[in-house]
Amino acid sequence: MNEHTITVDRMVAIPMRDGTVLRADVYRPVARRGPALVFRTPYDRTGLGMYGTFAMRAASAGYAVVLQDTRGRGASGGTFTPFVHEREDGYDSIDWIASQPWCDGGVGMFGGSYDGVTQWQAAMSGHPALKAMAPNVTASSYHHGWVYRGGAFQLGFSLGWTLSLAAHNAARDPNVSAAIRGGITDALDDLPGSALRLPLDDHPYLDDIAPYYREWLDHPGYDEFWERLDVSRAYPDMDVAAFNMGGWYDTFLLGTLGNFTGMREHGRGPARTRQRLLVGPWPHEGLFSGNPVGEWNFGGRSTGGAIDTDGLQLRWFDTWLRDADTGMADEPPVLLYTMGAGEWRVAESWPLPGTEFQDWYLHSDGRANTMDGDGTLRRDKPDGQAPDTFLYNPLNPVPTVGGALCCNSVHSRAGIFDQRTVEAREDVLVYTSEPLTEPLEVTGPVSVVLHASTSAPDTDWTAKLVDVEPCGYARNITDGIIRARYRNSTSEPSPITPGDVVEYRIDLGATSNVFLPGHRLRVEVSSSNFPHFDRNPNTGELPGRSDEVRSALQTVHHDGPYLSRIELPVVPEGASAPYRRNS
Repeated sequence: MNEHTITVDRMVAIPMRDGTVLRADVYRPVARRGPALVFRTPYDRTGLGMYGTFAMRAASAGYAVVLQDTRGRGASGGTFTPFVHEREDGYDSIDWIASQPWCDGGVGMFGGSYDGVTQWQAAMSGHPALKAMAPNVTASSYHHGWVYRGGAFQLGFSLGWTLSLAAHNAARDPNVSAAIRGGITDALDDLPGSALRLPLDDHPYLDDIAPYYREWLDHPGYDEFWERLDVSRAYPDMDVAAFNMGGWYDTFLLGTLGNFTGMREHGRGPARTRQRLLVGPWPHEGLFSGNPVGEWNFGGRSTGGAIDTDGLQLRWFDTWLRDADTGMADEPPVLLYTMGAGEWRVAESWPLPGTEFQDWYLHSDGRANTMDGDGTLRRDKPDGQAPDTFLYNPLNPVPTVGGALCCNSVHSRAGIFDQRTVEAREDVLVYTSEPLTEPLEVTGPVSVVLHASTSAPDTDWTAKLVDVEPCGYARNITDGIIRARYRNSTSEPSPITPGDVVEYRIDLGATSNVFLPGHRLRVEVSSSNFPHFDRNPNTGELPGRSDEVRSALQTVHHDGPYLSRIELPVVPEGASAPYRRNS
């Protein structure tokens, strides 16, 4: 890599179409014209943060790197409202950058989380200068996968993230009273207590600083409010090359996978062949987090540094912005870390070629409650078995213990944790296989099909896939939720009749994990996972507007026509190959 002397232009004014001025710092080679890489962030461009190393490496390699505060954040003017302005502001920013004398007209974008939102929204704007992106740990639909999932409100993340942003805005606004600043700080410090408040919108100190929180609660279903922001609806109109990166324990994994497969199937023209996917055993901090992941250590070879993710991204941009022969366009497009096997693997598609979706059925004699119950998980279909029951009390919800969480390292610790404290509860049904005699690789999307009835007019169903070590340690792999009223459609809720047996499909996201000999597969079923998701009050009312709750008697059926099961993507040997780093 050629090293270049870098100059820095600070507080550069970039005008938007409505007259708002956004501020940026530009790191660029002296006396050199080349492509630009843009980083648009609400998290303060001056701190450089997790992407600082990549930004400096890119500038040293001859790119002009533009670090910009998004509207209403940092030094930029205007009012911050998540998602809403990023398409137009992205277009206007790229338009200005591409016309500068230090830019050759080619533009790429990088960054993760909300910084990935700014990339996809800019791509949706259709600016012709935007040729390539590297979005990391970000969503596709901001309804399903950011604010909601399976119709349930992602309370821990949505409230915690909003409070964090509001605290920053309140601190920089002299017009915000000390009482409001203090209320926001106290609510953030006591996030578990704040999440317990009912109705969900009982946070009046957010109304002036972050009114979008209440607006999200006003749109629990997928409607026109969310449609115009949905990246997946724009795949056929986008021709940008995208290097999608994520983590098995990242809250936005569904978006990472969806954007990759969606653009491969529906992208415009050659964009279909210009998509790449990388997923590690990481939480939201992903490329930069290292180990442990929760309380599990995957070792040094599992990290972003071990495969030089910065170098991979630079090769990506060299390929599409400099027409360089990096060899990347000819490499397998999928690079995954397979847990259990402990290695990086490459493949030609997602899901992997030859994937077989196996049904593993829930069995019991009617007492699957707790890990000491009689619930089993088997390949054969159940016959003549009694259903399992439990009482779901919203005032005593099943606690969140790890998983794909974001973004509070104190109150929402993501990753792997022993689930046995959860599995000791009477309101958790546990189904466990016999110890495996051979390795079983599960790589791909995971779903639970549940046949269940409830005494309530509306309720939730949750499920979790667990890898049980020979010593008994119960390692959470992936989980999901479905709100009964949204079981058929998140756009058109449909009621249920108490007592009726209804089929639910619970999307557990995806994973890549080898269940080793001596290990057992386990499925947990319950009706809450709090505060990751809000509690269904079981009243039929929306939790955002009511403080009334009631208990519900829940019944899971697994007999005759009611074949409750987990669908596991089992891949054959040879579906993927070991990764050999190109250095």
